[in-house]
Amino acid sequence: MLGTSNLGKSYGARTLFEGVSLKLNPGSRYGLVGANGSGKTTFLNVLSGHDTATEGNVSLPKEARLGVLRQDRFLDDAEIILDLTMMGDRAVWDALTEQAQILEGKGDPTHLVAIEDVLRAHDGYTLESRATWILEGLGIPFATHRQPLGTLSGGFKLRVLLAQVLIGGPDVLLLDEPTNHLDILSIRWLEKFLAAYKGCAVVISHDQRFLDNVATHVLDVDYGTITVYTGNYAAFVIEKAAIRARKESEIAQKEAEIAHKQSYVDRFRYSATKARQAQSRLKQIEKIEVEELADSTRRSPRFLFEPERPSGREVLTLEGVSKAYGDKQVLRDVSLTVRRGEKLAVIGPNGLGKSTLLKIVMGKLDADRGESRWGHEARAGYFAQDHREILTDAAETPLDFMWAACPKEATAFVRGQLGRVLFSGADVEKKIGSLSGGEAARLVFGRLMAEKPNVLVLDEPTNHLDLEAIGALVTALKAYEGTVLFVSHDRWFVSELATRILEVTPDGPRDFPGTYNEYLARCGDDHLDADAVVLKEKKAKRVEPATTRVEAATGGSWDEQKRKRNRAKDLPARRDKVLADMEVCEARKKAIHDRYCVPGFYETTPKAEITALEAEEAALGPKIDALMTEWEALESEIAAMG
Repeated sequence: MLGTSNLGKSYGARTLFEGVSLKLNPGSRYGLVGANGSGKTTFLNVLSGHDTATEGNVSLPKEARLGVLRQDRFLDDAEIILDLTMMGDRAVWDALTEQAQILEGKGDPTHLVAIEDVLRAHDGYTLESRATWILEGLGIPFATHRQPLGTLSGGFKLRVLLAQVLIGGPDVLLLDEPTNHLDILSIRWLEKFLAAYKGCAVVISHDQRFLDNVATHVLDVDYGTITVYTGNYAAFVIEKAAIRARKESEIAQKEAEIAHKQSYVDRFRYSATKARQAQSRLKQIEKIEVEELADSTRRSPRFLFEPERPSGREVLTLEGVSKAYGDKQVLRDVSLTVRRGEKLAVIGPNGLGKSTLLKIVMGKLDADRGESRWGHEARAGYFAQDHREILTDAAETPLDFMWAACPKEATAFVRGQLGRVLFSGADVEKKIGSLSGGEAARLVFGRLMAEKPNVLVLDEPTNHLDLEAIGALVTALKAYEGTVLFVSHDRWFVSELATRILEVTPDGPRDFPGTYNEYLARCGDDHLDADAVVLKEKKAKRVEPATTRVEAATGGSWDEQKRKRNRAKDLPARRDKVLADMEVCEARKKAIHDRYCVPGFYETTPKAEITALEAEEAALGPKIDALMTEWEALESEIAAMG
């Protein structure tokens, strides 16, 4: 469907990628990943024709329809939201527009037959209902669909832009950060939409859970090229690390062999009896080729948050906090006490006041009712979703900004702090107004590191960070001994970090003292995440045998007691059989993994065999899970009967 041949892109002496030859197929969804500035968006722009390659070419069938979501595109605020969305299906929109003009006597009636053909071929009369469905799926309420775009906030405008791209039924989807400004519910809807999409999709995202749920392949922009990996993001991380480790091991072995032979040469080169053997080994050394591994473009910041002193036990108290904007109530009677060391995640759909709550806590906004109080010795550091709230002076440099947090420190210390967040050399003298989103976010975190607060209040901290920086941030916050209060739509980030969940709902707050995964298990449905469905099904499977046992025990008839005795007799054998089957499956899965790790496996094994192994491995996972569930149920039943 979509192909590249020897594709390369350079800016002067800087090469982003080169030698990229790919075949991207229908029905596959490619997660495009790489460090900030590595060339992901540039590659997407080259594929879409919005940028030109330095070398090579892109091939796309002439009749293929292309849907492109770009972060630098904007829509007309005066246009109606529903109309803007329907315009995404250009052929149908134009046909309906012309049909309406003809019916009003402003066009050529002879075109009606051709228009009907277009509408029938493209399911044209369902356009409005399809647009409504997509807009509601992306969290834009039905009541707003016939209002001008200008009535929406910036984040919701981007949702309309995404809806316009999705509705056109493109053969190829190129999406640059589609989850930006989406809440968890909308991200789940988009995941389901893409899972059912039949075309070829290439998606840039820094949301690890989204990539795990969506991607069938990963395109990795690194080492000056783009490499394709089969599987989701989690599988890619493991495979890339294994391949790199294997190559490093092969190089180490060759270097050790060279060193051993060179030692012999150095020792016996001038020996009358062994000079010939030394020369032979010298020739052997010359024939050994040692691959030179390119350096990765990925760099991880070294975040470290250390409180200057601990806070009191009760860090923050909210009592009946409520807030409305005009007629719209966003916060309703929020009351809670945050204790030292908690990591409280505030989640929920957009527009219900999550960021507003943090601004009230930080004193940047007044509540309509209620009170927010900091506890004894609590010192809060704030990360705003809009970095301009903190980086107020566009002419200031990162060096000036950091020095303001620690004016008594030496230059070496301040530059060292900047180096931890990947500012070095001339970067420290840039104007803050010229920084990218990722650079600005890292700079704010660098300032927080220097200020040493014992409470961190973070509003969408993963926005603009690449996957390496997000991973480093999670590691640092886990080790942080202070308290964290944060808003995030990144489910992986929330699931890794949160020890307590506050879900903001239209009916008021829902406070849950536990992790995100525990919260999902308690919910019992998939209104926030697909994982909850799996947990619910496993729970149901485990509960069902217990229910059957209770009913049988209370029956009391001779037939039922006989059936119970026979069941008790058969259960151990069935349990042992299930356990044996499980061990066979796990052994086979390990054997497949061991094959992957054999040096040269991917280079020497036929593609059809690799595909078959991958399919077998994918099938083994659910089979092992099912056997595990059955084994646990049997063990429970045996224990109850005993």
